Amino acid sequence: MYLDNKDESTIPRQQEMELNQTSLRQTSLTAKVAAKPVTKSCNELRLLKEYHGMVASLGEQQTLCENPAIREDVCIALGKDFTPVPVQGRYHFSFSKLFSSRSKNTGFTEKTPLLKVSSEENGLQCMALHNPDFTTDDDSWDNSSAEFEQRFQLGNEITCLSRSASSERYEILDNLHVKFNLSKMSFAVFILFVTYPDQGVSWQMLAVSPLESFSMNLTDFHDSSLLKLDIGGPFVGDVVDHQTEEYIVVQISQSEDTGSRRRRQQQVAYNWSLSLSSRRNQQIITTRTFQIPNRGTIFINIQAFLQEPGSVPLSMKHQYLHANIEAQVTIASIILVGVYVLIILEIVHRTLAAMLGSLAALAALATVGERPSIVKVVEWIDYETLALLFGMMVLVAIFSETGFFDYCAVKAYRFSRGKVWAMITFLCLIAAILSAFLDNVTTMLLFTPVTIRLCEVLNLDPRHVLIAEVIFTNIGGAATAVGDPPNVIIVSKRELRKKGLDFAAFTGHMFVGICLVVLVSFPFLRLLYWNKKLYNKEPSEIVELKHEIYVWRLTAQRINPASREETAVKCLLMQKVLTLEMLLKKQLRTFHRQISQEDKNWETNIQELQKKHRITDKILLIKCLTVLGCVILMFFLNSFVPGIYLDLGWIAMLGAIWLLVLADIHDFEMILNRVEWATLLFFAALFVLMEALAHLHLIDYIGEQTALLIKVVPEDQRLVVAIILVLWVSALASSVIDNIPFTATMIPVLLNLSKDPDVNLPMKPLIFSLAMGACLGGNGTLIGASANVVCAGIAEQHGYGFSFMEFFRLGFPMMIVSCTIGMCYLLVAHVVLGWNS
Repeated sequence: MYLDNKDESTIPRQQEMELNQTSLRQTSLTAKVAAKPVTKSCNELRLLKEYHGMVASLGEQQTLCENPAIREDVCIALGKDFTPVPVQGRYHFSFSKLFSSRSKNTGFTEKTPLLKVSSEENGLQCMALHNPDFTTDDDSWDNSSAEFEQRFQLGNEITCLSRSASSERYEILDNLHVKFNLSKMSFAVFILFVTYPDQGVSWQMLAVSPLESFSMNLTDFHDSSLLKLDIGGPFVGDVVDHQTEEYIVVQISQSEDTGSRRRRQQQVAYNWSLSLSSRRNQQIITTRTFQIPNRGTIFINIQAFLQEPGSVPLSMKHQYLHANIEAQVTIASIILVGVYVLIILEIVHRTLAAMLGSLAALAALATVGERPSIVKVVEWIDYETLALLFGMMVLVAIFSETGFFDYCAVKAYRFSRGKVWAMITFLCLIAAILSAFLDNVTTMLLFTPVTIRLCEVLNLDPRHVLIAEVIFTNIGGAATAVGDPPNVIIVSKRELRKKGLDFAAFTGHMFVGICLVVLVSFPFLRLLYWNKKLYNKEPSEIVELKHEIYVWRLTAQRINPASREETAVKCLLMQKVLTLEMLLKKQLRTFHRQISQEDKNWETNIQELQKKHRITDKILLIKCLTVLGCVILMFFLNSFVPGIYLDLGWIAMLGAIWLLVLADIHDFEMILNRVEWATLLFFAALFVLMEALAHLHLIDYIGEQTALLIKVVPEDQRLVVAIILVLWVSALASSVIDNIPFTATMIPVLLNLSKDPDVNLPMKPLIFSLAMGACLGGNGTLIGASANVVCAGIAEQHGYGFSFMEFFRLGFPMMIVSCTIGMCYLLVAHVVLGWNS
């Protein structure tokens, strides 16, 4: 294969490309392309037309040559990513495609100008197809690849691409407007990062004792609104009643100029108590922000209260912030709403939306004077979750090579005896039970491929089944203390365990309520799906052909040509796509049938499916089952056995490495291509976004306002209002932000409420309301729970992705109903029955 290009300024007059492809039958494919010069002033679309047996002279007028092998409806316009573009009113641009995040001209380089036939005005390409009669199936495609010779001629006319100029101009202007706004935002963020550098405040070492305190004065705060104080020392991780423990007290006071020569000392503005651990060698950093009421001198005094003589080593640093709490919360809310607008309207991919949101949040922190360093930002990422996702994705990728998912799909179909809703109920129930003992992410990583293959076998739409499964996965995870991260955080708190809220007590209380939620949620799910057609409208042959076209096109789009050979491969892949599209068009014209909601011939289908879908590699299956069984066993033991010092991320990573060694995978890149890198990057950006919003006091503000609302309620109705308010605030907040930082923030707020003698509320109803709302609220939106994002990512990889609104239409009503049932259960248990001890 060669391309002769002697003049680099323009596309050469004559270029030849010969593709020699040898198959088992020693066939070859030769394609020659004759091209006219294309100058830089060309603003019209170019047309590639197949040309047999004729060579256009250089002096001829450029016209469209007739060819009996080409029909008029075979001329297909291609976009920059080789996707068919609407022509003559039959096709229309979609709003989401205009805002695609793909880079322009990704398939062409200066070394491959042969196919770079684009217009500067609208970026369309047009490639002529060979006669589709030559390639009606895979065999004829292989055989005909050596039987025809293609010649393309560039033309200035675009008669086959007559589109509405006004509508096209309007769509392009909208596209440019949105992208211009995003570009302006990115540039503004860049300016903020340049303008506000990292403060780089150094730590100050000190020691306090009962006999000697530490004091310092601050006068250099200028026009700052807040004082942020970080103190590191041997503190306990949980909030403990410091009256029976050793602790230190940090007093913040401020003076004001009263007009006389002496300054009058004001009363103490803040008292900050920190409980000390018996182990003096550990260091825990705690942070708190204080309001600066006036311009007077700030006094900081630290005193220790110890049971025995001694000193406490501490480290401290202070920082001034330029915006008050309300302004920071407003900025954080605007950023969060902006991220959801990008995701809901699908202006950009959700991963890019999370990255833009995290970047805007970091710029906001830089503006208020709290710009974190790159090391600090990296520390915000939860690597345990990313390691768990990566390890399980590798395990599932290798597992899929055995044919086990096809086998499970056939068995599930046989168990349901051809009844679709019996099968869906069975899958959702198993997913809910597994997620009660495994984490939700692992459950969906294992269930999603099986469900997709099962739906393909039964000609079902996998999206509806997957959404139902992930909803019940989140519901089932709330039943035990290890099923969902908020429950793990609650049970791990030492003070809660001291008050009797251990693993058994928590699981026993939540399990009863979640069982009631599941019993009510199944009929409601059936009601939501009442008018939905679970079966595909087209027959299975057409559905499989559409999916095959999608996979071929996706494979071609993923090729970023770096050489002439790769460009030729991409062209061949797109030629295959266009051939399959013509075949699909024929089948849609001639083949129509209706499919009933219940398969009457399920026994016959079972026999055919069992012959078609079998275990393909039994040895690899044994290896996969062994490793996966050990990994799941370690997940269980990690929750109950205290002597295992491996978290879930380490277990998944070690299991993936072990299986890679046992399976003897030579094509390692094939396994890595099946890893959902976009999902991993989305979680990393989401962790940074949520941590930045927490630093902007958004989560603290929600907790404080919830506590204030509870305090103003009359005492006889306070428990009822507290249960309702905590549950619904937790559910709604967890549906839009990560429930892990929200739960960690709300626990101290609720503990302080239970300790307040003026409020007089028991602790357990508040904690159970928090757990119920945080777990069930994840069903509200697509990014409300980690399992939702993982399921959507895997489904998109298989060609069955669902959007934010598709999930919202089913998930949000299910969240409302499940939270209502959970609220009723808590009200009966704690208000009517008084189950508070």
